[in-house]
Amino acid sequence: MPEIAAQVEIPNRALFKAVEVCDLVKVQPYVLRSWEAEFPKLGVSKTAGGPRVYRRADVEQVLRIKHLLLVEGLTLAGARRRLEEEAAPVAADAPVIDELIGQNARQRLTEVKRGLRSILDLLSRSNGVRDDYQLAAPAMTSASRPRAIPASRVKPCR
Repeated sequence: MPEIAAQVEIPNRALFKAVEVCDLVKVQPYVLRSWEAEFPKLGVSKTAGGPRVYRRADVEQVLRIKHLLLVEGLTLAGARRRLEEEAAPVAADAPVIDELIGQNARQRLTEVKRGLRSILDLLSRSNGVRDDYQLAAPAMTSASRPRAIPASRVKPCR
């Protein structure tokens, strides 16, 4: 990626709008949207107002995708495979991170779980909820079911 990364200086910010990413990477918005669909690991999220925002790591990933496609000449599938291969060694380091967390963090997590369970017990006793909690959605009654539109009222598409 040296050719493309050397040309791009990413500002030191946490989040970027899609338009800003397009300007940095020098791709059209439709290209960026298609890459979002092709590369699900691209951690794009929407704000409350609706615009798509990217983290700095996402911008670096978009630059890497551009390099793989335009400089190395890979197809979308080839670029996806290459990115998965590059991400695999990171997953192998996961036990090392677990060791770094240490026993103290595990004890704190256990205490938090215990506290949450006691809160759940208090709430279940005060509300009369049974111990076997039902997480399924409530059944639809005939009044809440969606109505079917009669065929006579459906307009044909032109």
